[in-house]
Amino acid sequence: MTGSTPGSSAPPAPRPRRPPGPAGPQAPPAPRPRRPPGRGINHLVEPSGARPVGFNGLMDERTRVSDDIGGWLSAEGEKTLGSLIETFGAKSFAVLFVFLLGVPALPLPTGGATHVFEIIAMLLSLQLLIGRDEVWLPARWQRLELAGRRQQRFISGLLRLIRWLERFTRPRGVRLFEQRISSSVFGLVVILLSLGAFVAPPFSGLDTLPALGVVLISLSVLIEDVALTAVGIAVGASGVVLEYVLGRAALSGLSHLL
Repeated sequence: MTGSTPGSSAPPAPRPRRPPGPAGPQAPPAPRPRRPPGRGINHLVEPSGARPVGFNGLMDERTRVSDDIGGWLSAEGEKTLGSLIETFGAKSFAVLFVFLLGVPALPLPTGGATHVFEIIAMLLSLQLLIGRDEVWLPARWQRLELAGRRQQRFISGLLRLIRWLERFTRPRGVRLFEQRISSSVFGLVVILLSLGAFVAPPFSGLDTLPALGVVLISLSVLIEDVALTAVGIAVGASGVVLEYVLGRAALSGLSHLL
């Protein structure tokens, strides 16, 4: 029997065993988040808590539309189409329609300037129809003055109309504004009613109802009130029908005279 020699090393210690995993089946991995569907018309309204650029964030979603416009008017700087687009950001389409078609919608003398605003509105609605998210206008049009001294009477009348409507409106049918196609439908309705206002005979007042319809529909987009949308469509459509009926009667009368 042989003894261990002095100075010989001890055998290596065994490796520690890895602790067993938890008993039972493992939980399945968390599902990957689904990609959100395409944006509807409500992308024209800033998301909750967001503050659009311009006048130091005085505008947010919880303020009224009249307060938003009043904040822009009271802020320093030019009051042109370009400054309005820069200030209101994602809301620019709807706010621009309110301003542009608000001119023929109000019973105020305009000196024939309404046709220019209606052409600009049709160009903007075409951009909505093809799915644009940002407003594009030629630089010359962006310099168009909206709130100069000559426009004070118009601005006052427009704000009075908006504040009166805000007493009866609230968010209703918000899901309809979230549909993918809603933005294109908005653009199509605006271009049809703007065209109806454009073809009305000058100084006849027949452009008032189609233009007012666009203003109401645009405000309904900003407020997300489907009831106001329905009212705006009804008002605008009645104006187009009235144009057709009176125009047909006028042509019939002329034909009898000739």
